[in-house]
Amino acid sequence: MDTDDLDTAAGLSRFATSGPGINGVLKMRAEDFRVEEIGRIPSLDPKGRFTVIRVTLRDWETNRFVNRLASSLKISRNRIWFSGTKDKKAITTQLMVVDAQKAAIQNVEIADVEIEIIGRTHQKVGMGAHHANRFTIVVRGCTDDDGSPLDARTVMSRAVSIKEAMEESLGEGVFPNWVGSQRFGSLRPVTPIVGRHVIESDFEQAVSAYLGMSGLFEDEASSNFRKMWREHGDAAACLEVVPNHLGYERSMLQSYVDHPDDHVKAFLTLPRNLQIMMVHSVQSMAFNHVLAARLDAGLPLAEPVLGDIVTPLSAEGKIDVGKLASVDDTNLERCIRNCRFRRLAVTGPLPGATSKSAVHAPGEIESKVLKDHDLDGLTWQVERIGRLSSNGSRRAFASRFEEFSIEDAPILDADVLDSRWVAGPRTGEVWHPEGACLRFRFSLPPGTYATVLMREFMQAKASQY
Repeated sequence: MDTDDLDTAAGLSRFATSGPGINGVLKMRAEDFRVEEIGRIPSLDPKGRFTVIRVTLRDWETNRFVNRLASSLKISRNRIWFSGTKDKKAITTQLMVVDAQKAAIQNVEIADVEIEIIGRTHQKVGMGAHHANRFTIVVRGCTDDDGSPLDARTVMSRAVSIKEAMEESLGEGVFPNWVGSQRFGSLRPVTPIVGRHVIESDFEQAVSAYLGMSGLFEDEASSNFRKMWREHGDAAACLEVVPNHLGYERSMLQSYVDHPDDHVKAFLTLPRNLQIMMVHSVQSMAFNHVLAARLDAGLPLAEPVLGDIVTPLSAEGKIDVGKLASVDDTNLERCIRNCRFRRLAVTGPLPGATSKSAVHAPGEIESKVLKDHDLDGLTWQVERIGRLSSNGSRRAFASRFEEFSIEDAPILDADVLDSRWVAGPRTGEVWHPEGACLRFRFSLPPGTYATVLMREFMQAKASQY
């Protein structure tokens, strides 16, 4: 596996503009990637059953923090609700609702975590319930495509040119709504492989792939463990060597030790949202390939053509997939007009058992992608775990960024940055410690990946995000 394989696995095969990008690298320290959820606080009531908290995390992936919080409170993680999953290498702020008393939460002490008690409520929060995410992101070590460092003026000029070219091509504030590489496993794009096995109800292969697939730039201990699993498949032996930070893998192995050959039980040790993410990643891969093919064909993303499927778009940028409409000769001009007014969005497929497909040129693209990736014959019905079955859905081809700004960021001493900075670019990466740094600020709708927008400016390999 190399850096190109990461992009291929995710279907991230092209950019909205022809470049050149600014390259560089993200997340050289947690402070370089900040995200704050913007949304409504649940209605407060002193007699409410649940506690609303605002959580600020440093270097915590959301699922792992929820597991830790649940353990500290001695409750099931299913009694903690949140709206969005955030990256680990970041400083993130978001609301959560916890089925626990305020006093118990106030006594929780977890490193690199700040918990603010907001109040009590009768309401839970669901995934995607927030209105937007506000980002502040620093790109460090910007370079030319040959790896030579760029100065601040050149980097700024290039970033502005990319924004202008993207808006000229797609529209003001519009960029391709790719599903980001995080959905696929970033440096170990295992989720679509596992997801494919899940959809086919082959849980033995699903678990084996999750345990055994190697990742790019993986540490030696993890690599050796995965190799041992691939070669021997001995759960007890692998449990002795699996690194502590691979908590999900450790739980799977322990399940095999306790319940040999029960592959479904081993799979079910994963958090529920990660289980369904496996299926979603297969759908997301298909969507990305369709989006890329649409760009290759010269079809617009933010305005429809005959055969497209559109859906209402809210002021917060959320689509209503319950009100899909086909575009034909009778409504084409009206749909174009409503897309320009941001009332409608053009959608692409997240394939499933009963998902609606486009026709004409857009439909031909969708059909070819599904056939090319052997997805056209799947039933999308998961017999052993019915809740993982999927009827499919649609996703907007384009998203919008707002509150956008770019400014110079200082070059920092190496001792305050990640060890990767000192080690320098890894094989296939293009960035340079002497390159200029830029700070981007913008807000995005829920479900839209900040790294996807940054990707359009950087035009770098997936491992650099």
